[in-house]
Amino acid sequence: MHVVHVIANNSTVPYLTWFTQRLGKYPDTKFTIIALYPERPQMIDEMKQYGCDAYWIKFDQTKRKSGMIFAFLKLYKLFKKLKPDVVNTHLFDDSLPALLAARFAGVKKRVIRKQDTAYHWYFAPLWVWADRFNNLNSTDIIAISEDSKKFLLEKEKAPAKKIHMIHNGIPINDFTAQVDSDKEFLIKKYGLEGKIVLGTISRYIEWKGYRYIIEAARTLTQKYKNLKFLFVGYGEQKQELEELVNKYELSDYIIFTDWIDRKYIPSLYGIMDVYVHAAIMEPFGFVLVEAMANGVPIITAKTGVASDALEHKQTCYFTGDKDSKGIAEGVEWMLENSSEKNAMKERIKKIAAEEFSVEQMLDKHIKVYRRVT
Repeated sequence: MHVVHVIANNSTVPYLTWFTQRLGKYPDTKFTIIALYPERPQMIDEMKQYGCDAYWIKFDQTKRKSGMIFAFLKLYKLFKKLKPDVVNTHLFDDSLPALLAARFAGVKKRVIRKQDTAYHWYFAPLWVWADRFNNLNSTDIIAISEDSKKFLLEKEKAPAKKIHMIHNGIPINDFTAQVDSDKEFLIKKYGLEGKIVLGTISRYIEWKGYRYIIEAARTLTQKYKNLKFLFVGYGEQKQELEELVNKYELSDYIIFTDWIDRKYIPSLYGIMDVYVHAAIMEPFGFVLVEAMANGVPIITAKTGVASDALEHKQTCYFTGDKDSKGIAEGVEWMLENSSEKNAMKERIKKIAAEEFSVEQMLDKHIKVYRRVT
């Protein structure tokens, strides 16, 4: 079985790398990767290390319409040449040209993994028709949480018979390999000695809800003077968020780290006292599973994987959407109820290990690929 994965706007995609590292369990399955990216992406060389063919099609998301037409033509030619049994897309910008090209090229199994469910509905409604068009061109739709599945059924009107629910997964051992010297380095670098560390790892974009954490910090720092908020990410909203922090005179409490080398991520979780997640309609939330696997108590809106796996005041603290007051109350609850907070740690580590491994994620994908449409 030959599966072609098409992915846009990413130089590297960790879970595709994890998949290819584990394909030895499926000797009858071959993966090929096609990346749509403005410059030669890192994944081209990564995938070849694991015996996967990889192709690059130049694509600039700032020139979306012309870029998609160009990508469609290139993809159609590639699909005719490769003759895959399955084409699997992941994001909107790869799905629109690739699913249509695969359909025209006669690929019988066309799978869309809806990693960015609801983005257009909330932030670019003029493109919702195209989400529905992608659903039409697919034979199978993978929802990554129950929230995502519900949205696909109710808002995008996707046929229920096409939808499969497969949670994302991570290599648990890799993401929990904390290093004491790395933790010491991070604590020293960001001035965290003796501080209560509240961490968030997400892109600096409106969807991720940073402004509501900043509003909560404005309240919390009046009472708790030893708090440090670590904002780990990158993105177009950084300047706006920094201006908001300066407006509220919170620069002593909030640190924008920008992106941190992936090797430090397990140790980064190791120095956090609480993980704060304020994303609005999160289709899944990889970072929540990473925090769970490392036993970091979580404050989050009831969305994505949090809604599927966590329970208020047992394995997390739930807030509302766009809820700065709820975030502040959640932090205060964590700080004032240390025994309950500490009891969460082993519970969430167990949930992550049992329900969110990348091995389970890959196996469920293989079953979808083999399923007769």
